[in-house]
This record gives sequence, C-alpha cells and structure tokens, in this order.
Amino acid sequence: MEDITVTSLEQVLPMDIEKRSFEIITEELGNREFPNEQESIIKRVIHTSADFDYADNLCFSENVVALAKEAIQAGACIVTDTQMARAGINKKSLAKFGGEVFCFIADEDVALAAKERGITRSAVSMEKALGLDKNLIFAIGNAPTALVKLYEEIKNGAPKPKLIIGVPVGFVNVVQSKELIMKLDVPYIVARGRKGGSNVAAAICNALLYQMDKNR
Repeated sequence: MEDITVTSLEQVLPMDIEKRSFEIITEELGNREFPNEQESIIKRVIHTSADFDYADNLCFSENVVALAKEAIQAGACIVTDTQMARAGINKKSLAKFGGEVFCFIADEDVALAAKERGITRSAVSMEKALGLDKNLIFAIGNAPTALVKLYEEIKNGAPKPKLIIGVPVGFVNVVQSKELIMKLDVPYIVARGRKGGSNVAAAICNALLYQMDKNR
C-alpha cells in the first residue's frame, strides 16, 4: 500500500463531498444498468452503507417506485420500527406532501402490551400503526418480527399499506421475514438476505422523496 499523507488525499470542498461520492459509486458500478426509477435508490443505499452488494440484493415489486411516489403525493405517512430510522428520514420533504413519520416503539402502552403478551415491542408497534386512519408506508430496518406481524395482520384482513420497505439486518428470521413480505400483494422494496439496517430504510425513503423534489 502506498504511503498516505494529508497532501495525497483527494481535495474536495465540503459542499461537493456527496456529489463526489456518487461519482465514485457510478464509476465503480461500471457498466451496470438499472431501471431509471430504481437507480437513484440503489445508489443512495450504497452511499449510506458503502456496500455494493445492494446493487444485487435490493428487490423491487412491479411499478413500486411510481406507486410509492403516488402515495407520498397523496399524503401517505411513514411508520418506522426504530427511532434511528425515524430520525434519518427527511421529515421536511415528506411534510411538503402532507405526510408525517411515526415510530411507536418507545410508547408506554406498546412496552406494556409487549411484556404482558410475551412478544416484541416491534410487533405491537405494527399493530398500533395499522390502527391509524391513514395511508401508510412501513420502513422496517431492524426487526424481522415487525415484518412477520405485518404479514400476519395483512393476511388476516388488515388494510394494505401503500408500500413495505423490508430491510431488517441480522440473523434470526431476517431472511425468512423478508421472503414473507415478497409473497404479499403489497408493493415492496426488500433487501434480500441478512443485510439491511435502519440507515438503509431511511435512505430508501429519502431517495423516493428526493426524486419527487426534483420533479416538482
């Protein structure tokens, strides 16, 4: 490895760091081609994670990006399974369309119900979210139990979300929970396999919002 000094570093103005990052991502993807509406989402997830595996493991249901943007345009709200994902979503951009971001994981009633029933708070928070009288997008980056609960509730007749972003990270039931979501008749963006995270869930939401901002 060559000797690295401060003077050998690439000189990039602070305001240009993100732009340069996306240029590097484009260069490293080489001749890879993606559907236009998916490309910016894939690249933003790679930018967030520095993981090029997402070029292969992000799965999109048919026409999902257009459907998701229609839902946001109509004021759909986003529900996350972690406060980290909620914090990472650009709430100002969403608010332009009348939407809000909700996360019920820390609510006292959710914690109490989870303890009494012996299930995860993530699962209970999904039940609470499905009771909202709103069009919903779910962005799940941490808890496979949240995806399993969504699957069960939808199969049992709960109102269908406008989109499920299923990107939990981990080992226990992570792969399986994502596959369940892909069996539903619900638009989805899923990161197949073990990889994902709250940052990835937020990045996908933001990529959709940024596409819409550019088109306004």
